[in-house]
Amino acid sequence: MKKYVLAVVTAAAVLAAALIPSGPPVEAATPGFGSAVSAIKQTSWQTNNSVNALAISGNTVFAGGLFTKIRQPGKPAGQGEAVRTYIAAFNRTTGAPTAFAPKLNGPVYSIATSPDGNWVVIGGDFTTVNGIKRSKIAMFSVVTGRMVSAWDPVVSARVKALAIFGNSVFIGGAFAKVDGAVRNHLGAVRLIQGDLLPWNPSANGDVYAIDLSDNGTRVFVGGPFSTINGKDHYSLAMTNNTTGAAYSFPAAAAIPKPTATCTTRVKDIDTLGDNVYVSNGGDGSGCYDGVLAAQVSTGKLLWKNNCLGATEAIKAIGNWVYKGSHAHNCSDSGAFPDGTGTHYLLVESAINGKIGPWFPNTDADQSSTTQVGPLAMAGTNTDLWVGGDFLNVNGKPQRGLTRFTNTPGGAAPAVPKAPILAPSSAKVSVRFSDVYDLDNISLTYNVFRGTTNIGSFKYMSYYWEARKAYTVVDTGVKSGQTVTYHIEVHDGRNIMKGPSVSVKVP
Repeated sequence: MKKYVLAVVTAAAVLAAALIPSGPPVEAATPGFGSAVSAIKQTSWQTNNSVNALAISGNTVFAGGLFTKIRQPGKPAGQGEAVRTYIAAFNRTTGAPTAFAPKLNGPVYSIATSPDGNWVVIGGDFTTVNGIKRSKIAMFSVVTGRMVSAWDPVVSARVKALAIFGNSVFIGGAFAKVDGAVRNHLGAVRLIQGDLLPWNPSANGDVYAIDLSDNGTRVFVGGPFSTINGKDHYSLAMTNNTTGAAYSFPAAAAIPKPTATCTTRVKDIDTLGDNVYVSNGGDGSGCYDGVLAAQVSTGKLLWKNNCLGATEAIKAIGNWVYKGSHAHNCSDSGAFPDGTGTHYLLVESAINGKIGPWFPNTDADQSSTTQVGPLAMAGTNTDLWVGGDFLNVNGKPQRGLTRFTNTPGGAAPAVPKAPILAPSSAKVSVRFSDVYDLDNISLTYNVFRGTTNIGSFKYMSYYWEARKAYTVVDTGVKSGQTVTYHIEVHDGRNIMKGPSVSVKVP
């Protein structure tokens, strides 16, 4: 599914990224938080079941899935609800629903919006829309919300992936035919007319993800297939946008072939500029579940993150790649080990794949059909929408759908503890512990004696780490003097002041 985003990156961030390709991830110069959006959950309506697909057109966000109702923010199930059968639309600015409410008789698994903002195409298992026959796919006017009655391709089975470029709608899924013609899991129709196009890569297994290069010349496809047009292309391929012929794609070799104990397949694809980002999920212990980045123009691998815990959804925004996964071990990538819990939402540097400064979280509904948490993402340079089977976001009830924005401020650092003081002749040793911030890694610690700042220090910290201690020696005191100290932590916008403690200098 093509998800358009304006890439806005500060010159300082680009320079920093270039200077430290193998070091800590770059942090954007946005006051209060380190990546493109903050970890603060913004207000939005909820759903009564999983959200499988998201797409944005202008100020409208389309969500599709297994839900049959939506409900107001903060309301429990059964209260403040409105009927929306498998598809809904929301205001990007407020998170409130629009009047868009077609009636479908089956789930939605994919959504794509046209680059001109006029059309939205949905795909899934449904066979009727508003009582009118539709075979797994339908198109609506974004402006009026009405289904386009003359646009009625017939797809023989589930439509799992969609992308639009120019006058072409690219389709992926479980089907074997489109409009009666053989199209094994991949096909394309014209956007305006709806008739079948020659594009026919012919995959030998289901397709889960489709996206196009920004210039529309290359179509990336992913899923649990092993061949394209009868030739070996395991789980990922780069194809011609007209013929469907597969190009050489060296980066695809980074996805391991199946073994007796491990199978991994592509779950999502997102392109931005000359980069394509690919997420994977595996079955079996230690299977490849991470994200890789490749160059569109050459097909070469740029980096590969090996976090364990299947990555279901990704979204590239500027120098960041946001991921929805059930990651539980990223030690191979220099981050958290097993035993720190499940990290359903993360961001990686688009420069090197390292875990970046964004740590909101969801859970996963263990009574759902998927039980994995986030399943879909869509965003722009100012916001990120996340859909899935979750019940809570940042520890508070919020089912199925949530959003994060670049509203200034972000999450505040934790309140620092009172420092531990060790006085000696004409000096005081001040020992303090670090804290963490859910959307920053680098924090500034100011050590105060009364109102005098005796030292300012910048340290990096992650919330899953054991807290670290630092010491500064204050020599600006006199014997017999009673002095008071406290710590203030600054993240660029928010300042958290810790409690004070006093001591008499011997």
